[in-house]
Amino acid sequence: MSRLCVSDGAQRPLASSCSPKVLFRFFLPLTFCAAASVALAQDPTAGTISREVKEVFDRSAKAVVKIHGVDQHGELAGTGFFIDPLGTIYTAYSVGGEAGNFSVEVGGKRIPARAVLADVRSGIALLKADMPASPSLPVGKAGALGVATPVVTIGYPLDLPETPSFGMIAGFDKKFLGRYFSTTHIRVNLPTQRGEAGAPLLNLQGEVVGILVSSVDNGSACYALPIEAAEKIRNDYVRFGEARHGWIGINVAEAEKPVDGSRAEMTEIMNDTPAADCGAQPGDILLQVGNKAVHEPEDVIDASFFISAGDTVPITVERDGKKLTFDVRAGVHPASQRPAVIASPLSPGQAIPLRLGSPIDRTP
Repeated sequence: MSRLCVSDGAQRPLASSCSPKVLFRFFLPLTFCAAASVALAQDPTAGTISREVKEVFDRSAKAVVKIHGVDQHGELAGTGFFIDPLGTIYTAYSVGGEAGNFSVEVGGKRIPARAVLADVRSGIALLKADMPASPSLPVGKAGALGVATPVVTIGYPLDLPETPSFGMIAGFDKKFLGRYFSTTHIRVNLPTQRGEAGAPLLNLQGEVVGILVSSVDNGSACYALPIEAAEKIRNDYVRFGEARHGWIGINVAEAEKPVDGSRAEMTEIMNDTPAADCGAQPGDILLQVGNKAVHEPEDVIDASFFISAGDTVPITVERDGKKLTFDVRAGVHPASQRPAVIASPLSPGQAIPLRLGSPIDRTP
């Protein structure tokens, strides 16, 4: 997996010398593709989808902006979008996280902007454009998406104008190539190009359901952070002026058998942590953290992401056939400012921590 800002590949010739046999082998697929294209053009369903994508693009493009900035390597460009009428812009961390001297293109004009928050754990950044009012995208629900749900993105690839792309949801992943994300990411079968990092992922109602944060397999697919996760970070900024990643201090592992639908067994209540004196015990089966239900040990990844330091978090467990709920005031984890987009892989039987303290690697 890589960022959506990648080096240009070498140009390849459009044609080369080859034998008649090779030409014949190429001819058959091209003929088939041409026939398929004609059939697709005659399919009324394809026409309906095309109209829907165009409607989304026409409604939403005015709220999508091209971002210019400067980092230690020179000038950079990416995509972002207005999320409120006050000029607040979502983009990817790879665009707004470590750069400065920002400006955004709005209606053919460049408007100064500044970074107000960069959060490497979620992979996003917030900018603020100096303008009295801005168009904005409505917020949808990534939780309402399913596999094969059609989606649209609008970005600024390379040096081109705003460009729509159409694809579908391929999956919802907690990890990639053995490494865990900080929270579930949306995998999208949608091609991406350099400059499209930070683009909005839209449903066919024109609502933003995610933010493009990384590409897969040289841009043939991509990952998007669900909008609910991005809104958690933005709400932290509104409340505290920063992202406040909370922690509790409980380790969980897979239980031998499920209890009330959960296999997440508490293995350790860490000393000198918020949960140390809450009443939870090793051996308790974790059922819920805050408003997030827990069924497997991996579910604590999402549960811990949505904890804000300073908030009181109810933890529901089952012990000896009884359900118990403990209130824990989440603390600020001392490792929360480290690059923690993806956590380290787990070996069989290893506990998953309900915290940020695992050995961590930065997103490639």
